Amino acid sequence: MDRPAAQDHPVTSRLTRRQRRRVLHGLQYALFVLVIALVGIGADWGRLAHQFAQGDLAGELFPEIITIALRNTVIYTLSGFVFGLVLGLVIALMRLSSVAPYRWAATVYIEFFRGLPALLIFIFVGVAVPLAFPGTEIPGGTYGKVALGLGLVAAAYMAETIRAGIQAVPRGQMEAARSLGFSHTRAMVSVIIPQAFRIIIPPLTNELVLLFKDSSLVLFLGVTLEERELTKFGRDLASQTANSTPILVAGLCYLLVTVPLSLVVRRLEARADSAR
Repeated sequence: MDRPAAQDHPVTSRLTRRQRRRVLHGLQYALFVLVIALVGIGADWGRLAHQFAQGDLAGELFPEIITIALRNTVIYTLSGFVFGLVLGLVIALMRLSSVAPYRWAATVYIEFFRGLPALLIFIFVGVAVPLAFPGTEIPGGTYGKVALGLGLVAAAYMAETIRAGIQAVPRGQMEAARSLGFSHTRAMVSVIIPQAFRIIIPPLTNELVLLFKDSSLVLFLGVTLEERELTKFGRDLASQTANSTPILVAGLCYLLVTVPLSLVVRRLEARADSAR
């Protein structure tokens, strides 16, 4: 018995790929709105406002949260960034060196400090260094300890970033510099490294954002009232007032710095992509 002939015309009710994508996106948006609505309906906004949004308590934090906490956070971040940048450049050059012991030492440093949590590095700086070298103090007190702790961790990441930037510079640049009579060292300093830094500005800016947040680890070093950064300042005031408003205000101060920096990173990355 013969089978019935297949339909000659296509199935018009079948959705195209673009239509299926639109339906899928619509379902995702609807699910997102539903979740937000359920959270908004189920949350006790009155209790949250009482615990995190006391306006009079927030006003009492100023100007100290800016003149002390935010100022110290910026100082800690910049000092750690500068120390890490200088050390990271040295390690990156060692990593690219033709001398094997330099490469081995740089590799060990990078893997060691990238593999350990930053908290352990701060504990090491605050506890192990004084025990290992009794009677000696890190210059700058707490500021010096924070710069050392942040810088040691940042240098490991910056070293790999700088190395990638140096290797991204076309080899012809070095050959052209050498043909003009430049030594290898002078060519690196005057030609290669400046071009590498133009390439790696976005990731370095992103590292600055990470260091700004990691500066909160200073609370494990034991600081005075005038040396507190944003997290320590917010936690202390929250404990004194039995209210979390200071922590929320401290978080907003972090966002006041990190959000503009993140926007700068995106613009720099977009500019670099368009220039390629």
